[in-house]
Amino acid sequence: MSMKYFISGTDTAIGKTLIGVALLHAARSAGHSAIGAKPIAAGCDLIDGIWQNEDAAALRAASSLELSYEQVNPIALKSFMAPHIAAEREGVKINAVDLCRKINALPDAEITFIEGAGGWLVPLNDKETMADIATGLQVGVILVVGLRLGCINHALLSAAAIKQSGLKLAGWVANSIEPAMDVKDGNIAAIEKRLQAPLLGTIPYLNPADPEAAAALLDIEPLL
Repeated sequence: MSMKYFISGTDTAIGKTLIGVALLHAARSAGHSAIGAKPIAAGCDLIDGIWQNEDAAALRAASSLELSYEQVNPIALKSFMAPHIAAEREGVKINAVDLCRKINALPDAEITFIEGAGGWLVPLNDKETMADIATGLQVGVILVVGLRLGCINHALLSAAAIKQSGLKLAGWVANSIEPAMDVKDGNIAAIEKRLQAPLLGTIPYLNPADPEAAAALLDIEPLL
């Protein structure tokens, strides 16, 4: 058994890394080897002579196999901004085919979770978007829905774009990103009714973020 999933989100800063690390914890707790990767990360600090991103480092730390930082995050951009803009400023070339090759070269694990940057159609360059990495890998997609006003539209638009790309929406996670949200349950129910994919879990607002607590609320059975 060897499975790969691409983690996308309805926006940036909606908890993709929290859910990615939680999925790694859940998979490992269920007895599966699991690794995480973040092909592109924007917003890095120089640590031990290597530009490193906090989210990519969290995925690496939660993986069950030993991985170098560069394996987890091949493109680490210094500036916290849209990846294609940061790459242009820093003279870095982003190519979806090359990134897919690097992801496919990762050590074999039963489950690999690949976290995108931002949402589904975030540009990589003048021609490619984040979707080209997922389609190049031909993997199922897990959509993290940040629960706030407008999330129904964001979720349905993202799901439609994923379907148009020819990939399967393997599941979605409802992640609370605000301390209080009016009719949160109603929003979740509306999305669940319209998405043809299993709801893997509903995560309450966690401050600070707690991937292990989130993992306990996830049902990964539909992914296995």
